[in-house]
Amino acid sequence: MPRKPLVVIGFLGTQLDNAGPGAGRWEKWRPTVALAQHEHVVIDRLELLMPPNARRLGDRVAADIATIAPETEVKLHDFPLRDPWDFGEVYAALYDWVRAYPFDTAREDYQAHITTGTHVAQICLFLLVEARFFPGVLLQSSPPRKQVPGNAGSLTVIDLDLSRYDALAARFHRERSDALAFLKNGIATRNARFNALIEEIERVAVRSRAPVLLVGPTGAGKSHLARRLYELKKARHRLEGSFVEVNCATLRGDGAASALFGHRKGAFTGAITERAGLLRTAHGGLLFLDEIGELGLDEQAMLLKAIEEKRFFPVGADAEVASDFQLVAGSNRDLRAEVAAGRFRDDLFARINLWTYALPGLAERPEDIEPNVEHLLALAAQELGRAVRFNAEARARYLRFAQSAEAGWRGNFRDLGASVTRLATLAEGGRITEALVEAEIGRLRWLWAEEGGFGAFSGPLAGLRAPGAGLEAGEAAARAGAAVARAGDDATPGILDLARDIDLAALLGGDALAALDLFDRAQLAAVVAVCRDSRTLSEAGRRLFGASRARRSVVNDADRLRKYLGRFGLGWERVAG
Repeated sequence: MPRKPLVVIGFLGTQLDNAGPGAGRWEKWRPTVALAQHEHVVIDRLELLMPPNARRLGDRVAADIATIAPETEVKLHDFPLRDPWDFGEVYAALYDWVRAYPFDTAREDYQAHITTGTHVAQICLFLLVEARFFPGVLLQSSPPRKQVPGNAGSLTVIDLDLSRYDALAARFHRERSDALAFLKNGIATRNARFNALIEEIERVAVRSRAPVLLVGPTGAGKSHLARRLYELKKARHRLEGSFVEVNCATLRGDGAASALFGHRKGAFTGAITERAGLLRTAHGGLLFLDEIGELGLDEQAMLLKAIEEKRFFPVGADAEVASDFQLVAGSNRDLRAEVAAGRFRDDLFARINLWTYALPGLAERPEDIEPNVEHLLALAAQELGRAVRFNAEARARYLRFAQSAEAGWRGNFRDLGASVTRLATLAEGGRITEALVEAEIGRLRWLWAEEGGFGAFSGPLAGLRAPGAGLEAGEAAARAGAAVARAGDDATPGILDLARDIDLAALLGGDALAALDLFDRAQLAAVVAVCRDSRTLSEAGRRLFGASRARRSVVNDADRLRKYLGRFGLGWERVAG
């Protein structure tokens, strides 16, 4: 196999490479010139970074290399720095330069010369190579023990991929940009908004112990991210204690305060022993309170004191106890609305709202579905103990559906994880086929069907029909009308009269209307009537789903109505007009 051209990138040594213009310069060891003096090393191209005011020295070094190694092409690059000893400035400038450089690892080999430049520049080059932003190895040159004219000294190649450097590489791996991949569980996410959010969370995690609030729909990954935050902070020695997680929705009545703040023996009936409580258990660590909006107002007041003063009273106690923990809170509710409604304390919200991050749902990140599917498939294969993969057609079909507007992903990553697990489990011989994908799509459609409008399950359980699916058209229409009439009691009387005037043929076209059952026509006409009697999509959604919204943990009536209209190829503007 022919040798690939060798490219060396490094700094011009304004001190070590500067031996003056006279002939005596050949009697001194100059690290950049010495690179070309090693007979066993052929450098095809040398990229030299230098201060703009060192152009004369750079030209002299390039000319000297040309005399001893004419096969080496020398390229000089102006590299201005205000302070070459400022780590942030040097790393940022080098990072930008390296990211812009046209590396071609298929055709060239690369080495980073770390002997010249300031110590800060050498460290930054090391970090860039370690993080693989620079796709090569480190090259270190050393002077001869005795200054003898023509003695080029020695060269040492440092390959950070070698096993003897694993421990060192792992330490810097935790310290640098791979912290972002850690927070994302190693998934190469592509959504710009999500990636920017994770980048800021990483900076906050390693610099601050202030409360963090994670908001977003159920299944968006709040709990998982909270644990990764804890693990990252502990790796950086920002926390020493434990990770304590509690879903506040499970705390009810008198037991809520006891679970969080503990109690003394005999504080109430059944308190036969003292209880430390979760806040004390989290001392020195991280406390994740998921669904914090479910806490009662009394517990909220006690929590505020514990956050601000690091002290609180256990239930039934006369003396305070101390606990210093970092709080990460999660909520699938809009706490601003909860404050306005008097269900959440405004002073507590102000205290935990310093760093608030809204995690987007999976449907808002369609470009991230593919890498997450690959990650979940690998986890499922590990759990099953066998390799599992899609065939090409099945993969394309699944992703096409998963990234479409039809896929609501109401449960977000919980839905996606369950879907991939089903596919991996059912795959014969480890191959996920189109037939399996079609069956899984049927399951997901059934799972996400609107209340009262479940259709037949189109998977292997095709005989299973959801409640109401087998009603005769007349009875179904009557029930739909009755449901709308009940909604009209709370919304606008006479909505059925408005529904009778809706021209569905004008909205859908004659052929599309003819393909609809009477049930669907009656329901759609009533929905359109409510839309036209409402000012906004959100208002229409609240009126249409007023009864069921109280039973839902995630309330997004507008999105629910938008998806319903989308089943008929309709949008809000067309319907409301």
